[in-house]
Amino acid sequence: MLRAEVQRLLNKRCSPEQISGWLRVLYPDNQAMRISHESIYQSLYVYPRGELRRELKACLRSGRALRQRRGRRQERGRIGNAVSIHDRPEEVEGRQIPGHHEGDLIKGTVASNSAVGTIVERTTGYLTLLPLPDGHRAEQVADAVVAAMSDLPAWFTKTLTWDRGLEMVRHASITERTGINVYFADPYSPHQRGSNENVNGLIREYLPKSTDLSVHTAQQLQQIADELNDRPRKRLGFHTPREAFEDLLRQDLGKPPRVATTP
Repeated sequence: MLRAEVQRLLNKRCSPEQISGWLRVLYPDNQAMRISHESIYQSLYVYPRGELRRELKACLRSGRALRQRRGRRQERGRIGNAVSIHDRPEEVEGRQIPGHHEGDLIKGTVASNSAVGTIVERTTGYLTLLPLPDGHRAEQVADAVVAAMSDLPAWFTKTLTWDRGLEMVRHASITERTGINVYFADPYSPHQRGSNENVNGLIREYLPKSTDLSVHTAQQLQQIADELNDRPRKRLGFHTPREAFEDLLRQDLGKPPRVATTP
């Protein structure tokens, strides 16, 4: 039964991580219906061969024949005074309290040296894109984060979790200028920033790999963010991230909520 359910959800193009979590929701009291996302990946990438392998691979949104470590090894290094993701407040994990974000860079071609910053709020899924027209060195990324986060309410900007890329070596400057506490995921652990990773996959439909991202203006990036923020999400009861964010604004003004989120 577990195998059939996993295959059914794969056919619906759910990711292994989504499947693992969804099974806990669908069968909360049935331990036999539990499986980790890593076990699903192992089943997909290690055991199947031939035609079966191709069919299973086609179910994954990435379509990769082999699972590869994601991350920019050549850019990893020592980040001074980096606070681990394991030291984040416990409230971050529950997705019930707003204000906790995940961030990353998506990069263009090496020749263009271009990149766009992506920040996703965990409770609402609200996306902010960071234009980086002058490059993505640490000071430029810090300035872009500060500019974008300063436009949002203080209660909506509590923490930011990033990977270990050296573009965040000036994380202390972000905290000093905005009050946002910055945390760092473990190396090569994109699942620890699952909200951001999932949205990055959607963004790549607009900003494909191996292209020059510097050709996209700030206005064009805002249009992309607007479109994704206006896309209904199942976990929001098919409301949109924008509606969920606006609902929080209503509550802050003492008005009744309209959108109910689920973890």
